[in-house]
Amino acid sequence: MRTLAAVLTQIGSPLELQELTIPPLKKGQVLVEIHYSGLCHTQLNEIRALKGEDKYLPHTLGHEGSGIVLEVGESVTKVLPGDHVVLSWIKGSGLEGGGSLYSDSVNSGSISTFLTKAIISENRLIPIPADFPLKEAALLGCAVPTGAGVIFNTMKLQPGQSLAIFGLGGVGQSALLAARHRGAHPLIAVDVNPEKLAKALELGATHAVTPDQVFPPTDFAFECAGRKEAMEKAFSSIKPGGLCVIAGNLPSGQKIEINPFDLILGKRLSGTWGGESSIDHDVKNYIHLYQNKGFDFTPLITHMVGLQDLNNLIADLASGKVGRGLVQML
Repeated sequence: MRTLAAVLTQIGSPLELQELTIPPLKKGQVLVEIHYSGLCHTQLNEIRALKGEDKYLPHTLGHEGSGIVLEVGESVTKVLPGDHVVLSWIKGSGLEGGGSLYSDSVNSGSISTFLTKAIISENRLIPIPADFPLKEAALLGCAVPTGAGVIFNTMKLQPGQSLAIFGLGGVGQSALLAARHRGAHPLIAVDVNPEKLAKALELGATHAVTPDQVFPPTDFAFECAGRKEAMEKAFSSIKPGGLCVIAGNLPSGQKIEINPFDLILGKRLSGTWGGESSIDHDVKNYIHLYQNKGFDFTPLITHMVGLQDLNNLIADLASGKVGRGLVQML
């Protein structure tokens, strides 16, 4: 069996479309027909090797998606052929199937989603109802559980508490929707892009400002822009006793600076690992909220392209034009 894949063959170069041979499934692995894949800043970091040396070239990319199970490997019990699934980099229940080698030369990790058919580890799959749209389901692999997860799980934000969100990409907009749902006030969106600020107001932000504008200190700040200045500004913007959560990634070796007196005032700084999501439970909860509680994350999707146009979408993401972009595989 063959698959069409977007492959990173050289750091800093466009992804190459290649037809690859799918190897046999190993214990704990599942073959999935990918319908939609999300594009995240993590892929930009990988393409540019911003996290350090890339030892696995050539390799596939993508860590958020949705699809339908085609085949299951030995000892897999979580899914069956025909099941609709979310694909997530966040580990859930099930076996760790490990990586794969396509066409005897292209590496692929436990999850990769820039392929029309992909071998995925059982613990990166979450079965979902067959009547839930696969387009929206793709967002449940990273953007929603990370952004909304920070609001619900990390901050445990309560009605009337104030929040500033720095960076209005897919994760930031997911956090904004969750904070609006939870009743945050004021709910301040911070970005350099006027179009994203306008979108934030449409999604429920009470204020939309650029980083150089002054606003009152907040109970919480969430940084997901992936920029040093945004991280420092987010921490300085919270009240004494407030919490700043950082989700953005900086290039390897780059550091942030904070005033230690802010720590004495009780300001708190935290990272997050996928919004502290219990992915099997939380995906089901987000589907319930989407269907019954008005938690509509469809507006997060700002761009959708075919696999042949993925490099154009990557360029648009790098230029700050994209909220959450999807690649439609079929």
